[in-house]
Amino acid sequence: MQHAPMPALPGRILLTGAAGGLGRVLRPRLRARCDLLRVSDVATLEPAAEGEEVVPCRLEDREAVLALLEGMQAVVHLGGVSTEQPFDAILQANIAGVYNLYEAARRHGVRRIFFASSNHVTGFYRQDEVIDARAPVRPDGHYGISKAFGENLSRFYFDRYGIETVCARIGSSFPEPKDRRMLATWLSYDDLERLVVASLTAPVVGHTIVYGLSDNTTAWWNNTAARHLGWRPQDSSEPFRAAVEARQPRIDHDDPASLYQGGAFVRTGPFE
Repeated sequence: MQHAPMPALPGRILLTGAAGGLGRVLRPRLRARCDLLRVSDVATLEPAAEGEEVVPCRLEDREAVLALLEGMQAVVHLGGVSTEQPFDAILQANIAGVYNLYEAARRHGVRRIFFASSNHVTGFYRQDEVIDARAPVRPDGHYGISKAFGENLSRFYFDRYGIETVCARIGSSFPEPKDRRMLATWLSYDDLERLVVASLTAPVVGHTIVYGLSDNTTAWWNNTAARHLGWRPQDSSEPFRAAVEARQPRIDHDDPASLYQGGAFVRTGPFE
């Protein structure tokens, strides 16, 4: 079956966290679909290609973030700390930084943001439960708390200022699933791209929370409430199941990482 081509993106897009794992995946894909892609990170970035601007920026630097968003029409926000860390490390980039981003968006009139949230916002639900975005948050650490803050902040900026956001609670986006948990949480790179494109091009998104997972046979998350995005994942972890189960033939049911959706994040720390 041939799939319809994805629609064109807004002309000028900012990609934060462009040096990270998913940033490196999305950078050429977004550049091919917009007029200008501005990429930013605190880590070293590849030089600008045609149609790109490279602007290093620390998210906790409010004036730098304000300048970073000037002239942008949409933002794909992947920036920030992406692993469980002591709170002070999370605080600056993930909490102060997301506030700086939204305040800069308000001041520059940016109307649409894709916010890379995380499944760790609900990591303390069990793996024998299926939840949707209306379930109360149950963060599994400082990182999950920071993403819950970002979701709430983006809701406020929609309600008060009309800035639309799709908060994508990304599962596990890698070339292929690494373990049994990822058979449920895996998001292919192609499905990630489809999700970003749908989030930036749907006529109306308001404030939407969607779980980022492919069309996996095993799944803990129900995305019915986000069907208005028009996103339909097309890949599945199922072709990888036999190899994953051969590598991990048994599950330790005494390990919290095997019981809760957040996996190893539920037992990370304390940091002393």
